[in-house]
Amino acid sequence: MTILASIIGTKAIGFLLFLWQAPSPAATPAGGNEFTITEMVKNMGSVAITVVIILLIMSVYSIAIMVERYLTYTAAKKQSREFAPRVAQALKNNRIEEAINISDKHRKSHLAMVVNSGLQEFRAHEQSSEISGDEIEASKRALQRAIAIKTAEFRRGLSGLATIGSTAPFVGLFGTVFGIINAFRGMKNAESAGIAAVAGGISEALFTTALGLVVAVPAVWLFNYFTGKVDGFIVEMDNSASELVDYFIKNRTKQLNP
Repeated sequence: MTILASIIGTKAIGFLLFLWQAPSPAATPAGGNEFTITEMVKNMGSVAITVVIILLIMSVYSIAIMVERYLTYTAAKKQSREFAPRVAQALKNNRIEEAINISDKHRKSHLAMVVNSGLQEFRAHEQSSEISGDEIEASKRALQRAIAIKTAEFRRGLSGLATIGSTAPFVGLFGTVFGIINAFRGMKNAESAGIAAVAGGISEALFTTALGLVVAVPAVWLFNYFTGKVDGFIVEMDNSASELVDYFIKNRTKQLNP
């Protein structure tokens, strides 16, 4: 994620510097009051430029999180689909070692991590003459710990998206306030209070506002989308843990009633 953020950040900052340093368009016969994005960025004040850079950094960070989380969730879903039928068949035939080996080969699967944790704990007590209820409870606790750890991994980075989604509009609003201040300052300093005296400040204000919304809206959307994904993964892990506990109980019942 760090490499991805660096690449995106370099391109975004480079584009901003290009706009800042780009030569002005050829002057028009009437005096050259060209009003383009390049000219607007070049005429921004230091506060507005700082706000834009902060918003670009926030955007780069959120994009990096979005891409990294999407790849993580996609890999988890894909490997879990491959893992579930294979481990179910192994457990059906009481081949616990095979089930553990299958789990080890699907390290990106959330189901594999949970099942592996429970099976490892169960195997530690399987060699005893009788599997007690305490040993099954130990397996349950191992499953719960695995679910908690995997849930924390799935949620990593989502708080950053939520923070960006909630604060980016206010960062843009900060630039808006200074843009309006510059507009009134230009109106005060101008000999005539025409639209040209306030156009620069107002455009600066609207630009920072729009950029803040552009950064915030995708972050909020993706945060809600990823949160739903994580909730779905938690349900899948809980179901797998419950099915594995049922498997342990059935094995204990077979030992008690051969």
